[in-house]
Amino acid sequence: MDTGFDLEQLLENGNRICVKPQGYSMYPLLVPGRDAVIIEQHDSYRLRRGDIVLFRREGSILVLHRICRRRGDDFFMVGDNQKQIEGPIRRKQIKGKVTTVIRGGRTISVENRLYRMYSFIWLWLRPLRPVLSKMVHCLKTLFRGK
Repeated sequence: MDTGFDLEQLLENGNRICVKPQGYSMYPLLVPGRDAVIIEQHDSYRLRRGDIVLFRREGSILVLHRICRRRGDDFFMVGDNQKQIEGPIRRKQIKGKVTTVIRGGRTISVENRLYRMYSFIWLWLRPLRPVLSKMVHCLKTLFRGK
């Protein structure tokens, strides 16, 4: 996620940032070229399972993934289109939390009940995600073709 801006510095200065995610690790919730997210700096002590956070991989890139579980100051992440859990991610690596999803000009708060329910169910279905994502993609392709 290279934007040319120092996203970490913007967040540290208290700014809200709007980012268009790249890649398909958060598909089907976030689709590149279609969706955007608002990210804010957040107290990492209040982060919970299901939250989508922006974190920096050790010595590497910034990534948007969902918290799968937490053990003290360690977080374990997973993309919505992935089965493999990544971690531990340390608190200091977390730069911000997604607070809003923007799709087609519509804003969706991550505190919305339906959104939270989706997050819970999607995390629970993690072992089946690759098959489910392919089914969703095939259905969308099928119905768009008609």
